[in-house]
Amino acid sequence: MRKRFQVIWLLVFLVIAPCQMAQAEDLVVGCDTNFKPFEFQGPDGKYIGFDMDVWKAVAEDLGVRYTLKPMVFHQLIPALTKGEIDVALAGMTITSEREKSIDFSYPYFDSSLIIMVRAERMDIYGIGALIDKVIATKEGTTSADFALNIQHKDVKLFPNIDQAYKELLNGSADAVIYDAPTILYFIKNEGKEMFKSVGSTYKRQSYGIAFPQGSPLREKVSIAILSLIEDGRYEVISRKWFGAVP
Repeated sequence: MRKRFQVIWLLVFLVIAPCQMAQAEDLVVGCDTNFKPFEFQGPDGKYIGFDMDVWKAVAEDLGVRYTLKPMVFHQLIPALTKGEIDVALAGMTITSEREKSIDFSYPYFDSSLIIMVRAERMDIYGIGALIDKVIATKEGTTSADFALNIQHKDVKLFPNIDQAYKELLNGSADAVIYDAPTILYFIKNEGKEMFKSVGSTYKRQSYGIAFPQGSPLREKVSIAILSLIEDGRYEVISRKWFGAVP
């Protein structure tokens, strides 16, 4: 009887132990290196932002630990497909093309694109005025896809949006097309009195947290996001970074 009892406990241990080890193992979360106010480095070098707060709340609900892996945006999807990261957190727009190679959570933020120019420019009022202009934006993004498919003189693509901003500041580009929340945050803060937005917003889009295809995390994270929205924590985070619920 004692021997049988020991065998049973051994079997239980062999079943439970791997699960516990998997839960204890840190998730590797790839994040964009500079996407204010969603994710960026604070004064102390730690990554902060709207996405960081949303993910922290989700991870706490799921009881998982994680380490951040800052990456350039266009490296994130390849890293997911190769299994180098478990999650991509980067204000990534859910598109049919991306869904062919990765999976997305329930949408957690609605966005759009907008045009930014230098404050003194009066000849650019919207997309129709970009036919003979140079546009700058971030490579690998829906902003790049949009810019390349409208009439323009040239489109300059950069790994980070800060480089596009500098190109606009020094006059090497006439306009920047990028995600509206990021552009408006930049104009309100670092770009105050130097830049302005013009025209309407374009290409309504939704952000999702991304995973390798078939990841068991996708559904769990989607449920956690819905819980944040339902219990009011999402509103608290939104007001912290945007002053209102987007």
